[in-house]
Amino acid sequence: MNGSMQGWKRWRRWGVYLAIGTVLVIGLWRYAGSGKETAPAYDTEAASVGDLSETVSANGTLNPVQLVSVGTQVSGTVRRLHTDYNRRVRAGQVLLELDDRTYAAAVRQSSANLRGARAQLELATTNLARGEALLKQGLIAVQDLAQLRQLAASATAQRDVVQAQLDRDRANLGYTVIRSPVSGVVVSREVDVGQTVAASFQTPTLFTIAQDLAQMQINGSFAEADIGRLQPGLPARFTVDAYPERTFEGTVREVRLQPKTVQNVVTYDVVITVANPDLKLLPGMTAYVSVILSERKQVLRVPTSAFRFRPPKQADEARTGSGPRAGQGGQPDSEGKGGRARGPDNAAGTRPLYVLRGAALERLQVRTGATDKRFVEVLPGPLKAGDLVVTGGGEGGRSARPRVRMF
Repeated sequence: MNGSMQGWKRWRRWGVYLAIGTVLVIGLWRYAGSGKETAPAYDTEAASVGDLSETVSANGTLNPVQLVSVGTQVSGTVRRLHTDYNRRVRAGQVLLELDDRTYAAAVRQSSANLRGARAQLELATTNLARGEALLKQGLIAVQDLAQLRQLAASATAQRDVVQAQLDRDRANLGYTVIRSPVSGVVVSREVDVGQTVAASFQTPTLFTIAQDLAQMQINGSFAEADIGRLQPGLPARFTVDAYPERTFEGTVREVRLQPKTVQNVVTYDVVITVANPDLKLLPGMTAYVSVILSERKQVLRVPTSAFRFRPPKQADEARTGSGPRAGQGGQPDSEGKGGRARGPDNAAGTRPLYVLRGAALERLQVRTGATDKRFVEVLPGPLKAGDLVVTGGGEGGRSARPRVRMF
């Protein structure tokens, strides 16, 4: 019994010694490592070769190329409808009839007035011929003949007035039958049977007809900052909410000069022609348009975030205002520890970015081309495909000495 107790005490003592030794080893290892500076971690992405499209974007509305509003020149009650929504119509086809009883009565009245005016003219003409014969015989005075001529002329004028009134009444009667001015598709119908339309002050719209839905156009509102780069003939791509998985194509046809100002924001209307052979695009759809300014095929490109990255030391100097200033002949150590620069700083037409070579940063001055806001084209120079371009990070390095808090 005493032997087992002594053995257990011996093993417990060795366990305590082992635990103390482990703690000491870990403490010494951490103390030794605290005096070293760990390399900061950087976010990188390899420079790649691919396609790049430079675009400007805006929203617009799909409309038919020619949209005709059919109205009426006379007032009346709708008596009969001959077409409806989405119906195809031909030029001259009857669309609607108004109640024509009032206009038919006016035509009959004007016809009767015309017959009376013709009878008056016939009587005046006969009297004038008789007066001329009597004047030759010396039976009437010249003044009486002049009066007969005046009566004949007045009768002629009265006949012409009544004839014009009849023509107008007949035209109004014809206007009670509304016909399609073009061939196309009825997009909207604004009236129903029994409804009264009034054309006293302005022409009411009865139907809206799209002449050809196979040819559409987008009226897009582009910001004034982008309008200087747009011109007719540029290709465009767009999507609509109805078919989010499909991309449609079009061509810029016109950049309209009339500006629109809404809350101090100036925009311009750009017309983009669109082919719609399958009639999937409908009038009024919202289009999300991207006009392609330029396209690059198989060019060297890097992420745009690569040009926003600055090493931590340079970023700290920029915030505090310390370090060399431009124009004082100094060059900031913007590479971090172990970094080196290649190419002149601030060279004309170049921009700086950083490449990770092993554990060190290398600053390169590169010439840039087009951008699609995600990637930037890099023209031939020091950067090569596959180079690891730094896009972020650089934090997490330790100080050379451990910091001690004094109580």
